[in-house]
Amino acid sequence: MSEKDNLQNADGNNEQNSAEIQDQSNTTNASNPTENEQPTVETETTETETAQNTNPAEESAAPKKVDAHVEEIDESNAEDAEDEDNSQRHTVESKDYHAMTMGQLVKELDYLLKHHKIQTIKSQVNDIKTEFNDKFGELLEEKKEEFINDGGNEIDFYFITPEKKDFNSLYKEYKSNLHAYYKSLERNLKDNLDNRLRIIEEIKGLINVEENINTTYKHFKELQEEWRNAGPIPRDKYNNAWNTYHHHVEIFYDFLHLNRDLRDMDFKHNLDQKLKIIERAEELAQDNNVNRSFRELQVLHKMWKEDLGPVAKEYREEIWERFSNATKIIHDKRQAYYADLDKAYEANLERKEEIISKIEAISKDIAKTHQAWQKKIKEVEALRQDFFNAGKVPIKVNEATWAKFKGAVRAFNKNKNAFYKNLKKEQYDNLQKKLDLIQVAEDNKDSDDFETITPLMKKIQNDWKKIGHVPRKDSDKIWKRFKAACNAYFDRLHAEKNAANKEQFEAFDKKNELLDSLGKTTLSGNVEADIETIKEKIAEWQAIGHVPHNKRFIEGKFNKALDELFGKLDMDPSEIEMIKFENKLETLSQPNDTSLLDNEHNFIRKKIDEVKGEINQLENNLLFFSNVDDDNPMVKDVLNNIENHKATLNTWEEKLKKLKEMY
Repeated sequence: MSEKDNLQNADGNNEQNSAEIQDQSNTTNASNPTENEQPTVETETTETETAQNTNPAEESAAPKKVDAHVEEIDESNAEDAEDEDNSQRHTVESKDYHAMTMGQLVKELDYLLKHHKIQTIKSQVNDIKTEFNDKFGELLEEKKEEFINDGGNEIDFYFITPEKKDFNSLYKEYKSNLHAYYKSLERNLKDNLDNRLRIIEEIKGLINVEENINTTYKHFKELQEEWRNAGPIPRDKYNNAWNTYHHHVEIFYDFLHLNRDLRDMDFKHNLDQKLKIIERAEELAQDNNVNRSFRELQVLHKMWKEDLGPVAKEYREEIWERFSNATKIIHDKRQAYYADLDKAYEANLERKEEIISKIEAISKDIAKTHQAWQKKIKEVEALRQDFFNAGKVPIKVNEATWAKFKGAVRAFNKNKNAFYKNLKKEQYDNLQKKLDLIQVAEDNKDSDDFETITPLMKKIQNDWKKIGHVPRKDSDKIWKRFKAACNAYFDRLHAEKNAANKEQFEAFDKKNELLDSLGKTTLSGNVEADIETIKEKIAEWQAIGHVPHNKRFIEGKFNKALDELFGKLDMDPSEIEMIKFENKLETLSQPNDTSLLDNEHNFIRKKIDEVKGEINQLENNLLFFSNVDDDNPMVKDVLNNIENHKATLNTWEEKLKKLKEMY
């Protein structure tokens, strides 16, 4: 049979030659490559264990027995089983990139490039790239919207971050290294294919070699060892090469029938090795780490299929049944593991849906103030972090959930940006109003018309307080201008007043000295002489003149000192009261300002009306005692009160008379 015919024969039996444990990870999140891109399990077929007397052509046409749990192999994945980096791909940790910031993703990519082979990190890099682009895209949209809202032209928008530059550089390095790896791999695959085809040709030629059977068998075993170590070949060539190789191995075993001892020795070796494989598979069936068990099971299937030949016919069904049962247990546990994983992903989905609903609710409740928006921004940021930390969701809804989340955040940002856009407009309006006030202040800061300008400067200071916020970048600058202009004016005003009030400050100092001496005054005990002394002190006090407005507290101290002196005199209280009142009137009298005297006039008129009212009330009360003797205690009390009130009224009326003399 020619090589071409052999390859065609192998192709015709491709579907019968093998089976696969189906990958159950298709319901998981795409961001977990170690679950979605599992290498397939290679399983035992009965073709490679042909009986000594069986015709190989008949055997290749016979139906093959496989178990239900290994029915659908994908031979194109067989290369993965041979790839020495396959196990390394599964030892590279796939983290929760969804919960990482852009800076953390850049660090993770840098770590993968420095600590792992380039061909083992493809799925992790792809996941990092997806997450980074999603996060940067979201930030880019937000910055673009802010740029346009601030009046920028969309065509002029450009935005990049240090993290984005670092990521681009690292990803470019990854693509370059990966390209170089694949170029090298392509050359190696071609060389390995050529080597395997050479091995097949040499096995084909063994049955035509005229030499000792032991020498031929030894050569055959060497060729088998070469095949095992030949390395991976192009994926599309694997099935033809593998089936052709096993076809000619079977032919050689038929040829080997001439020497049963050698064949039985080979069968025994294969049986011993396959029993060891079975024992390891049964140990793995008890391991609770289903992914680790599954990966090692793939290696065992590869060894069973690639490294070992057939066993004696009486053991074939028994050992295959044991191996198949162990495989089924691991397969079922893996199925259950992914079922539990799906439940966890569904719970994560519910949590994320709840978070999205909360963000949508916050977005619909439009805040009216900056403080309220700041609070909402913190709430949404916390919810965004909760979303990233919530874990993976089923792959079938992953994109839809992410899109819904981005839509909710985008809606919130749109409302937020609209508020701050209007706020900025209002702030710029406020800025213009304050600039107008600054202009007024600066135009008048050097004016000498204090009577006219002082009310104006006070008004614009009041107006300034009523105007709202301005852009932060202008706030300090315009405040300093306004304050400088106002201070310049009022400093001049105060200097002018200080000069005009110099005499009042001197009067304050003199009154302080007089107050000290008043406290040391000793009365003689002669009422008339003592009254004269006190009046002299009062006259001296009044002669000193007025003190500054903010120093008028000294008048209170003087009145208190007078009270102490009058308290030592034995004289009519009303006379004392009038002397004190005359002093008070002098204090209230201000040049060109009668406001204090007016207030005192109103106060006295009010007191006179109150006392008259009380006298009338007491006199009315006497009417209830018309038939009561005047010696009655209650009547006497009322009469005494009336007399006291009349005396008080007389004092107030005297004060009013004195006050009128001041006008």
